[in-house]
Amino acid sequence: MSKEKEMAFLDHLEELRWHVVRSVAVIFIMMILSFVFIREIFDYVIFAPAKIDFPAFKYMCELGKLFGLDELCVTDLPFKIQSRNMTGQFMMSLTASFVIGLIAAFPYVAWEIWAFIKPGLQNKEVKYSKGAVFAISFLFMAGVLFGYYILSPITIWFLATYSISPLIVNEFDITSYVSTISSLVLGCGLLFQFPMVIYFLSKIGIVTPELMRKYRKHSIVVILILGAVITPSGDPFSLTVISLPLYFLFEISIYISSMVVKNKRKAEAEELLADQQQN
Repeated sequence: MSKEKEMAFLDHLEELRWHVVRSVAVIFIMMILSFVFIREIFDYVIFAPAKIDFPAFKYMCELGKLFGLDELCVTDLPFKIQSRNMTGQFMMSLTASFVIGLIAAFPYVAWEIWAFIKPGLQNKEVKYSKGAVFAISFLFMAGVLFGYYILSPITIWFLATYSISPLIVNEFDITSYVSTISSLVLGCGLLFQFPMVIYFLSKIGIVTPELMRKYRKHSIVVILILGAVITPSGDPFSLTVISLPLYFLFEISIYISSMVVKNKRKAEAEELLADQQQN
């Protein structure tokens, strides 16, 4: 019996290994494609949030004019990007290629994870989890777009214009710049998975809407802490920009949890009624 269990466990490990191998292979392929076009990617994607014609700055200016805040109109980003290490540009090319490859391959990786988990689920659980890969991929991409188009330019703007003395010139290292953009984009992508996490936790009974409503005030503190961790600048404006959508996701998660618990209780009631009728 133990030998059969051991073989089953080894079979699962073998299956998991192939899911991981295929996922890594797709990420690696996307990484190579990104590296081939790395110059264009740096010019038109990575450095785009550091240019004053970036869409976020245009909307900031319009918002500033609406509320009489002229300082929101970005006319200059006073900083230079340099590489102080001999391998700096090459290593950042690899880092940027990996991040873009990971983002591009994320839907496929999510599908591979789901393909590994699915056989161990009951038919009812598979039915209720239909569309999970799409939802996870959609939320991740939404978070990536939010981090890139909104949070990244605001953070760059704050850090570029912040100065404690006119004698200090802002010259950011390429390593610092790419790491900041990557952490903001990937961090937002992962944080936007919160509704899906709540969905599955509600399915297994760990989280309930009553519990989330009870700790709503505590969640605000946690969201502010997470926002401070994600935004390297830590300025109130950037913190507000990231905290508001996170709180919105929290409220959506309460609704999702409510729907899950409601359907779960309804299904249990129907099963109980069916058992009583049989008896």
